[in-house]
Amino acid sequence: MLNSFESVDPKPRRRGGAGDFDRAPRPDASRAVPAGGRLKVVIADDHWMVRQSLKQVMQRLEQTIEIYEAESFAEAAETLERHPDVDLMLVDLVMPGFEAFAGLRRLRKEFPTVPLVVVSVHEDVEHVMRSVEHGVIGYIPKSAGAPEVERALERVLAGEVSFPRRIIERSAPGAPAAATPEPASDGPALTEREREVMELLGRGASVRKIAEACGVAEQTVRVHLRNAMKKLNLPDRSAALHYAMSLFGGANPGRG
Repeated sequence: MLNSFESVDPKPRRRGGAGDFDRAPRPDASRAVPAGGRLKVVIADDHWMVRQSLKQVMQRLEQTIEIYEAESFAEAAETLERHPDVDLMLVDLVMPGFEAFAGLRRLRKEFPTVPLVVVSVHEDVEHVMRSVEHGVIGYIPKSAGAPEVERALERVLAGEVSFPRRIIERSAPGAPAAATPEPASDGPALTEREREVMELLGRGASVRKIAEACGVAEQTVRVHLRNAMKKLNLPDRSAALHYAMSLFGGANPGRG
């Protein structure tokens, strides 16, 4: 649990160990850790204990770091305006002035270059997938154990995306983890653009980022994704993300 981080062994951990989070290089990996200077991180959560726990983890991972705390959207926005060169923001989905995905949309609109990692009590596929669609580079459930949270943040700092495997693999509450669906052997092959969309999805790109990379509208990306899912026999967005990350992201979600 997040409120028990203070009991974690402070010795540095080997970066990139196995765990419960899928990983893949992300398109904007150059913003992971600055070359020289101090890493600047905003931790936005209205619970003091959560902020302190995340702060302790970040301080264990990076010795040269500046951490700014915020307990509301107004405070977070003010901090980002004062420090436009922030390297990472850890944000809860619900706090004063910040309502889940409406809040993420505001952050993306007002501060489009700031990498976001969601830290949330929500542990369902829908929240993870909608966060991905809003361009986050990681999603950490607040119920995750300290080692898992530390590994997830290590991966983000290393320029990767990090999402909870046990949630992505779960198609419904209480359902067992599903294997990656196999494409129909007699089905039509993906077009070049459909494959490109799936590859970018697997590398952690949001719909907006995929649209920018491909030079098309976001709705066109959604059409290509829908067509690819149909051809690959992928029933929903969580299956599509799982498939794309396992095939193109260098992750092996079914193991570890």
